[in-house]
Amino acid sequence: MHENKIETNQSLWYPPGGILIWMIVLVEVLTFCLGIGSLVYDKSKDLTAFTDMQSHLNKSFAFWNTVFLLTSGFCIATAVHYKTKNNQKFFTILLLISIVFGFAFLFLKFYEFREKWLLGYGLETSQFFSYYWLLTGFHYLHVVVGVIILWIIYLSRKTISFDNLEAGAVFWHMCDLIWLLLYPALYLIQ
Repeated sequence: MHENKIETNQSLWYPPGGILIWMIVLVEVLTFCLGIGSLVYDKSKDLTAFTDMQSHLNKSFAFWNTVFLLTSGFCIATAVHYKTKNNQKFFTILLLISIVFGFAFLFLKFYEFREKWLLGYGLETSQFFSYYWLLTGFHYLHVVVGVIILWIIYLSRKTISFDNLEAGAVFWHMCDLIWLLLYPALYLIQ
């Protein structure tokens, strides 16, 4: 049986999703790395205060949010694979699972934000919480945009170009990568 495959641009000079999405990823990752670098520098100047404030974070929530994002990233990567095989059923199922786990991240992170806010840990509470709110808040916005992109992919799942699908997946993986930098910097490393 002949299997129709989606044509992809396999040029060495043309990355998956196109050069523009990779330029966006580079700028965003560099921005977060600068923020994390600044956090680490300031933390080294006042380790006790930062460690004390860090102890107020919910490591369980952060762990489960890591699981949610990585599962979602795995699902979108596998969905792209099934799209290349013209398996619309598995592509759609995995795309929906990816969206659900993206929403799970947003829900749990919002709950954590609410908890911190109600306990009085705002942007002005300490230097650590300034970093916490700015870095995780900015990442949260990226995840919101990423879920919207995944939803647009779902709505156009039958007609979406492979380049646009890859670009959306690359953006989503950028959200994974940034969280994998934020998670240890804010929650684990003391």
